[in-house]
Amino acid sequence: MNKNTIMLWRENPWRIANSLARRGWLNGLSDKTYLSLMYRAAFLKKINWKNPRTFSEKLQWLKLNDRKDEYTRMVDKYEAKQFVADCIGKEYVVPVIGGPWENFEEIDFDKLPDQFVLKTTHDCGGVVICKDKQTFDIKSAKEILKKHLQYNYYLHCREWPYKNVQPRIFAEEYLSAESDGLGLKDYKFFTFNGEPKLMYIASGRDYARKEEQIVYADFFDMEFNHINLRIDHENSPICPSKPANFELMIECARKLAQGTKHLRVDFYEVDGCLYSGELTFFHCGGLHKFITEEWDSILGDWINI
Repeated sequence: MNKNTIMLWRENPWRIANSLARRGWLNGLSDKTYLSLMYRAAFLKKINWKNPRTFSEKLQWLKLNDRKDEYTRMVDKYEAKQFVADCIGKEYVVPVIGGPWENFEEIDFDKLPDQFVLKTTHDCGGVVICKDKQTFDIKSAKEILKKHLQYNYYLHCREWPYKNVQPRIFAEEYLSAESDGLGLKDYKFFTFNGEPKLMYIASGRDYARKEEQIVYADFFDMEFNHINLRIDHENSPICPSKPANFELMIECARKLAQGTKHLRVDFYEVDGCLYSGELTFFHCGGLHKFITEEWDSILGDWINI
């Protein structure tokens, strides 16, 4: 490192580590060495590999020590649909209407309806929404999705389940946003040893908008009490209301999480119907600071390793 890089590392180690990782300069490191480096950059302390205590530490431990072949299927956004259908029923799956395709050029847009969603199978954020095919910017969609197809999501946070997911694109039905101005909400259930304990509502996200977005996050317990837990986003200025299918969400999350030490199970609710979203084992890669720090220890106590 040159002097400027060393100075910046001292001031903002996460920014430097993240930049080096995105450039691929840390790809040759072993998973354990890489995670030790990234954890120290994020939290300004060494990770305790021998006796992990916090949620953030235990997620890193699980990346190295809890590896099952079925996890790859569960995080593959296309293959996970069959996993969900087998577990809780196909009525909870957003229907696929095209694909999967290995290349963007394989997509025949003439066969897609006026509204649809394109997603990549293997990473986070590889989403393009079409609300009107007549005005859909295919060139922009191609640039976004081809960039995501080339991105090795596993290498960034060493989330092992993504290592062998084949990068592809598929199309699914478009789910309309709710009418409160906060977009389509994600209802994200944090399960611990198969039991849902927290639900996180993400609102304000709209992949179809190009301008800067504010994404809000609100945590609730299983009695739907709003709790003072924040990890990565501000609370919504309008406290989200309890979803109509809240109890059903808990039941489905419990079934989907059976046999796991920790799993986040996501849902959408549209016109009274419940749909499964993403399944992920590592919220924010376990590398985001808790704004309310005491919860890092509380959630850590809930993971039995």
